[in-house]
Amino acid sequence: MVSQRTELKRALIATLFFGAASGIFVATLNNYLAEVHNLSAEARGWLELPRELPGFLILFVAGAMLTVFRETQMAAAAMLLTAVGAVGLGFLAPTHAALVIFIVIWSLGDHIIFAVEGPIGLKLADGGKEGRRLGQFGGARNLGTIVGVGCIFVLARFLGDRFEIFYAIAAASALMAGVMYAGLKTGKGDTPSRRIVLKKRYHLFYAISALFGIRKQIFLAFGAWVLVEIHGVSVSTIALLYFTAATLGVVLRPLLGEVVDWLGERTVLAVDELLLLGICLTYAFAGDVLQGSWVLYALYAAYIFDMVLFALRVARTTYLKKIAEDPSDITPTISMGITIDHAVAMTLPILSGYIWEAYGFRWVFILAGTIALVGFFVCLRIPSKKTLERSDV
Repeated sequence: MVSQRTELKRALIATLFFGAASGIFVATLNNYLAEVHNLSAEARGWLELPRELPGFLILFVAGAMLTVFRETQMAAAAMLLTAVGAVGLGFLAPTHAALVIFIVIWSLGDHIIFAVEGPIGLKLADGGKEGRRLGQFGGARNLGTIVGVGCIFVLARFLGDRFEIFYAIAAASALMAGVMYAGLKTGKGDTPSRRIVLKKRYHLFYAISALFGIRKQIFLAFGAWVLVEIHGVSVSTIALLYFTAATLGVVLRPLLGEVVDWLGERTVLAVDELLLLGICLTYAFAGDVLQGSWVLYALYAAYIFDMVLFALRVARTTYLKKIAEDPSDITPTISMGITIDHAVAMTLPILSGYIWEAYGFRWVFILAGTIALVGFFVCLRIPSKKTLERSDV
């Protein structure tokens, strides 16, 4: 019988390769869209609609897959889709129509893996140390990102922006992750997860998932776009920023996971929203407060800080574990959360793109900051750590 330690090592290696593929995508996407397809800010916002459509549909996709596959098998299938999307973007997307098709394929793989990576990590965690284990998985993902984005940085410096090479590396990394996920036995013999779960009990989880989705959409679509379009930052510099954030994440993600276990989800998620508010204000007003190169330095810091704070999303998963009526609720509830956050967030980049074109980029981040402030008060409604530990919430 395969030991849990062996399973953990294999899962961490899979996560590392997944991190490499995902990091390459995030670090190069905005430059790829601007340089290869010449998209405007408004068009960039519209692209988020099909790119995030799989996230809206993930409830139904994951529900259907859960009737046949366990979570580790779903992760392997997700990595295959990611590889197909990467090859398509690198070699088969000369038109905007082809671009959308392969973005959707890549995105489908991404959203499936995000629905199952938390449950896989929870099954490999000791009781009371779920945050620590999920933080370790986050650290492994960041280590993979360092390797992947490091390769892009070096290649971009010596060969220029060769996106076909970048995405070939991403595809190979995704395929390696798929092989490792396919070999996992974790969850074999468990009671099958339910197809669809929607319960009043989980309403706060749904709410904070929606808020996270809005935050993610604005920063993925427009955080780097400010650097690329307003300040002309190169792909190698974006890769270096992402590399720096990933390097910090290798150390900080496990530590932040332990902070979740120590302080509890309410405190961590509420503080996250306040920190996000500060990042939004930096993006909006750095050019008014600072001068010269200090503006870019502040934006670089905000970009890196925001990437590091993404690690705190594990608090949503540990919160769900604590309030779940049944372990089989976890994966479909995460899928429901992803669907809800995309139902809210899919159209926001379109609105943000319009706001950017009509009123200027700063108003996009003023909107994001307002949403972060709302999120702070929503997170305060989560029960305290002691309440969650001693009662059936």
